[in-house]
Amino acid sequence: MRSRAQSDGSPAAFDLEAIGANLAFASVAADLAEAIASPGASAVVQAPPGSGKTTLVPPIVANALAGEQDAGRVIVTQPRRVAARAGASRLRALASQTTPALASRVAYTVRGDSTLTRDSLVEFVTPGVLVRRFLADPELADVSAIVLDEVHERSLESDLALAFALDVRDLRGDLRLLALSATLDAERFAGLMGEGVPGPVPVIDSPTALFPVETRREPFASRMNERGVSREFLEHAARVAVEALEERGELADCDVLVFLPGAWEVEKAASAARDLLARRGARVAVCELHGRIDAREQDRIVRGRAAGEPRRIIFSTNLAESSLTVPGVRIVVDSGLSREVRRDAARKMSGLVTVTASRASMAQRAGRAGRLGPGLAIRLFDDLAYAGARDFTLPEIASADLTDTALLMAAWGTPGGSGLRLPDPPPSDALGDAHETLHALGALDANGSLTPLGRTLASIPTDPRLARALLASTPVVGSDAASRTVAALSLEAPLPLDGRSIDGPRASRERLAKEAERFARIARRHAGDARPETSGELEGLEAPHNPAHAAGIVVGLAYPERLARRVEPGIYECAGGTRAGTDETSLGDWIAIAEMQRSNAKAARGTGAIIRSAAPLTEEEALACAGPLVSERTEIDFGENGAKARRVRALGSIVLSSTPTKAEGAGAREAVLAGIQRAGLGMFTWSPSAANLRSRLALLHRELGEPWPDVSDAALLSRLEELAGPEIDALAGIGRKHPLPPSKIDMRPILERALPWPEASRLEELAPERLQVPSDSKIRLDYPSTDQIAHADGSGADEAPVRLKVKLQEMFGLEDTPRIVDGRVSVLIELLSPGGKPLAITKDLRSFWAGPYAEVRKDMRGRYPKHPWPEDPMAFEATAKTNRALRRGSH
Repeated sequence: MRSRAQSDGSPAAFDLEAIGANLAFASVAADLAEAIASPGASAVVQAPPGSGKTTLVPPIVANALAGEQDAGRVIVTQPRRVAARAGASRLRALASQTTPALASRVAYTVRGDSTLTRDSLVEFVTPGVLVRRFLADPELADVSAIVLDEVHERSLESDLALAFALDVRDLRGDLRLLALSATLDAERFAGLMGEGVPGPVPVIDSPTALFPVETRREPFASRMNERGVSREFLEHAARVAVEALEERGELADCDVLVFLPGAWEVEKAASAARDLLARRGARVAVCELHGRIDAREQDRIVRGRAAGEPRRIIFSTNLAESSLTVPGVRIVVDSGLSREVRRDAARKMSGLVTVTASRASMAQRAGRAGRLGPGLAIRLFDDLAYAGARDFTLPEIASADLTDTALLMAAWGTPGGSGLRLPDPPPSDALGDAHETLHALGALDANGSLTPLGRTLASIPTDPRLARALLASTPVVGSDAASRTVAALSLEAPLPLDGRSIDGPRASRERLAKEAERFARIARRHAGDARPETSGELEGLEAPHNPAHAAGIVVGLAYPERLARRVEPGIYECAGGTRAGTDETSLGDWIAIAEMQRSNAKAARGTGAIIRSAAPLTEEEALACAGPLVSERTEIDFGENGAKARRVRALGSIVLSSTPTKAEGAGAREAVLAGIQRAGLGMFTWSPSAANLRSRLALLHRELGEPWPDVSDAALLSRLEELAGPEIDALAGIGRKHPLPPSKIDMRPILERALPWPEASRLEELAPERLQVPSDSKIRLDYPSTDQIAHADGSGADEAPVRLKVKLQEMFGLEDTPRIVDGRVSVLIELLSPGGKPLAITKDLRSFWAGPYAEVRKDMRGRYPKHPWPEDPMAFEATAKTNRALRRGSH
């Protein structure tokens, strides 16, 4: 076959000089071209936001392929659909000025939309699209290079795309592979990509393109309340954004970009801004940029404003954080908040929660203001919030529900991720829950192997629970109800409980209709696939006359663990063991919950979880949807008088019937063990000593790995028979006159049996209970909980640091912040006044003494004149004494 340029008469190469004009990355373009000159080459590009890597790297790679026989296209991943469309649009626009024939060969593919043709040369896609491509065609024979952009964001699909691409590179030998990062993780990715290939993978480091950015602070006292982000804070954000329009000089005609954590916050803040601007009579456009708005509106905002159009305030989620440059923006207002996936292991719930953004994220947001010229970043949070933030965003694999990921890994032939080169391994407890869910769906067999249904579900581009619900419910409730309900679940839209179209903005209705049609096509394409596995007990179920019940059946099939029965007014018990509250009074005795989240709000009614969206069912419908969750078993009740056995028929944790029975001898031991597994470790006593030991071991396991044990609930329960043999016998009454109640058992001895020997002798050295400070005091360290440690990123600046609360005077003379676990973990120092009030929080003592200390000294020396406040704290002896006591000691 002839080369690409010869076969169709088009130009052989992009005009890199024209495309790279005014882009900082152009200065290293030749280095990258040299690094990927040969087939099978790999490289990592480290380039800060705004350097032009997303624009220039794809044509550089395409040019490297231009003269080769049988050259395929270049695939470029972008973390979001709007970024994929924008990347393709920008490259097309730049190429059209010099090589129009190549411009027409730049395409994009996102879920439900594609401009790809047989002649496409460069294709921008989302990581999810690429992952499904790998499963459908593992060799990707028509692709010669893959460029993975924004790998530092660490989404699950991005991590999987990288791991699958490494396997394909090794399989083929000629696939070029590049990873692009905007953070300092480049060397880590280079090491991962270099495994199994000769020579190191080069790192191409691009200079920054950012202009100076002035940082100001406009903090607000209470950003969050029990329901989430407070309306008062959103009004404050809107007010600051509107006032930013009054900036003069170079910023007088620029746009303002406001970062908020989610779509709801964007909508409320934008509404508040419109009200303010209307009262002022200002001609300013207020725009909303988030995943729920129409693609055309997203693209219009990203393109910028035309000459003569009014200035804009753009309220955005993290869509605009890293991979998009929004023209005209020179002022950024940052809430300092982010919406991230978190998994509640105890309740087996996952969802988006609002957290403090990472420092890397804050830096990226501020950098938006400096891409086009000198800019201004206004932060709506104080120094304490910044000091307590993580260094980097938590990888999604560490905190997310892994059901879809586990299915995709099984479909790839690497169940559980075994042998897969992921940047971080999946947590064992989350992976175990995912396999349990997939088994319940019929996607995995008893041996953990992929079933025919599982392969079908893996091919459908949505959550496997939704895919299974779609296939199983269509024959019963009809294609229309099934597809519209699944579309609503996938878009987090209101459920179609009345059988009619959803009210709301036209763009939202159009998007929902488009998604419903997509799912209807999928249902038709897979009609009859693995019918017995998908439909289960639905075979004998009549089609419901009530459209709300049709929606309930679909939701129940997707999330059988969220089938729930009312136990008292406003409170429902879920099959998964969670109790959730609601103010909704029209729901029936049985419901299927589409969305619930952790909350301390009044509507949670003391349960800790609140129902956001649900649909009703009958008990018959709930049992039909529950599948293998319906069971009969012997259970043990633990009380102050010992253990009592009963025969239980249940839907998950919902008891349908119960009759007394007997469990004696070896049967009693097995029943007790099963009862503990079901009830959890909370039935035992967690003394302060046991909780402290567990936190220290959890930190050592996270930082050092084996042999330091995993002490999560799941890990301890899996080893319970090994670690708690005497306690199990005591609970069963074996060798005793009466069974021992669980409240009499402390977890400390059980944890001590998990200690590794001889490494246990270093426990106090690596993770001490107390830390000796310069004043010679030994002060207790506050370790975070096991759950907090499991969900932290291990960077030393995470959501759950090890804290040392110490009076400031006791730290005089210490420059280096204390570190534990062989120097891997930096201790967060909370410096206190002589009265024990917080003065500062830092992980950088040297910087504190050199800067903020002077202000603290000025404020505190008059309030606490009896205590030393030297001008040079490094030259003063640390002390816990007053000035008078120090003078007495010197005589």
